[in-house]
Amino acid sequence: MEHSSDVLISIGPVEITGVLVTMWVIIALLALLSWLATRNMKDVPGPLQNLAEMAVSKLQGYYEGILGPRMGKKYFPIMATLFIFIIVCNYSGLLPGAGHIKGFSVPTASLSVTAGLAIVGFFTTHTVGVRERGVKGYLKSFLSVLLPLTLVETFVRPFSLALRLFGNLFGEEMVTEQLYGIFPLVVPLLMNILSLLFCLIQALVFTMLLSIYIAEAAEEE
Repeated sequence: MEHSSDVLISIGPVEITGVLVTMWVIIALLALLSWLATRNMKDVPGPLQNLAEMAVSKLQGYYEGILGPRMGKKYFPIMATLFIFIIVCNYSGLLPGAGHIKGFSVPTASLSVTAGLAIVGFFTTHTVGVRERGVKGYLKSFLSVLLPLTLVETFVRPFSLALRLFGNLFGEEMVTEQLYGIFPLVVPLLMNILSLLFCLIQALVFTMLLSIYIAEAAEEE
């Protein structure tokens, strides 16, 4: 799976890359699946509705375990959205032709995408802190003898989230690509099987850490 950031189209200063096109396709597919799963809700759910309800239940329980029942339910939509988007982006790298077909790149193997996700997490964390504690109460948490370290940590956290997700996905792509060249049959197949678990773990780790940061921001002194 070759990582590619080739420009497909340039519209003035705006460059449309393979990563961007893949992201648009993933977002469109997720929107379509969400609409299909919820357009005709029934007391006795069909397969798609049943799958959606099971996924929602499992994810909500996971985030409530970190944030607590009240906050977990309140901020579940943003956490679940990030998780689903990240895991689908991760799994897109397992599809045939990923990285080889022009315009088909793995979004989470691009630092610009993971940085964007981290920025969303950064503003989400501080927005929740202000909403839960008020502006004065939240700002007071920064006023201490450790103010410089607190500020550094505040800005380092999103960078660490971005670099961790990017590094793991990009590294996994490179390793699999090299193995395809050396062992074209058995080993790459094994790597793809392991990648199913690896991609899930990366999505869970990103949103788990973000949940912890949000819980800390909302916590009363």
